[in-house]
Amino acid sequence: MTKVAIVYHSGFGHTKLQAEAVHRGAASVAGVEAVLLTTEEASADLDSLDDADGIIFGTPTYMGSMSAEMKKFLETAAAKWFTQAWKDKVAGAFTNSSSYSGDKLNTLVGLMINAMQQGMIYVSLGMQPAASDPDSMNRIQGPGPEVMNRIGSYMGPMAASFQVDPGDAPSTGDIATAEAYGARVATITQQLIRGREAA
Repeated sequence: MTKVAIVYHSGFGHTKLQAEAVHRGAASVAGVEAVLLTTEEASADLDSLDDADGIIFGTPTYMGSMSAEMKKFLETAAAKWFTQAWKDKVAGAFTNSSSYSGDKLNTLVGLMINAMQQGMIYVSLGMQPAASDPDSMNRIQGPGPEVMNRIGSYMGPMAASFQVDPGDAPSTGDIATAEAYGARVATITQQLIRGREAA
């Protein structure tokens, strides 16, 4: 059984919904055990992540960067760098903010760099902008909230929740993007594990 852990922080509940979608996507892949953990839960039992074949990190973007709680988790997890316990595990990341940009790219870059320093193998979103409605790219208003990858990210899912309460945001398109990403990371993790076992 391939194990994929989703470790996230959510301040207001929006990123939690995104994390749950990533978890659903990963769990939908046959032969994959998906585990959903808050940064607090993961920090309290850091060694349990050593058994994961892949780890996906999720955080809101606050003032153009990851949340303090996610940064605290990554600094706690730096203990794994010394033993290279997470080397060659698969990694991924996702984020949410209250606007289309919010400088979310900076957050994903930070999470990717952390994965690189841990020796992990990072997985891109693997999805074109406006993937579920390419024609929307030809309209001045662009992709609507129901469209997958409406923000046009490549590094990982980006959601925009604006000032809308959780449940109504993130949008259906952003949630579907997160779910597809969870399945992608889980599938790639599984393929990598099978390849190692066959070698």
